[in-house]
Amino acid sequence: MGKIKAVNISVKKGTQKVNVHSAKVIKDFGLENDAHAGKWHRQVSLLSYEKIEDFKAKGAPVQEGAFGENLIVEGIDCRTLPVGTKLVSGEVILEVTQIGKQCHSGCEIYKIMGDCIMPREGIFTRVLHGGVISEGDTIDVMEG
Repeated sequence: MGKIKAVNISVKKGTQKVNVHSAKVIKDFGLENDAHAGKWHRQVSLLSYEKIEDFKAKGAPVQEGAFGENLIVEGIDCRTLPVGTKLVSGEVILEVTQIGKQCHSGCEIYKIMGDCIMPREGIFTRVLHGGVISEGDTIDVMEG
């Protein structure tokens, strides 16, 4: 079982997300008011809190949402979840659709650190069932 540490959105693509602490999750769409939500396979992105903390320990000046992640989760190594895995938090059900991503050339973090963890540690999901998700909520892994 994991725990939601932050709920992040951005109103424009290409900008870092900010922690809004709680958000409405819309079926087949993503987080309400998030620029990356839509009818595609990368509706909600997740990143492990522990991986962010490891990166920060190397001197990375990053805040919640800096990697473009919607949800920061503690206690789950997101990268190890196979495509098809379901994640459940309250009424919200997410299904893993992609592990990692191609990093766009020269994100701000990469320019500063020479590295970025989202391409190898982040995962993407689609929303099977909507609801509200908030900091402090638990999130459970269910096999696909």
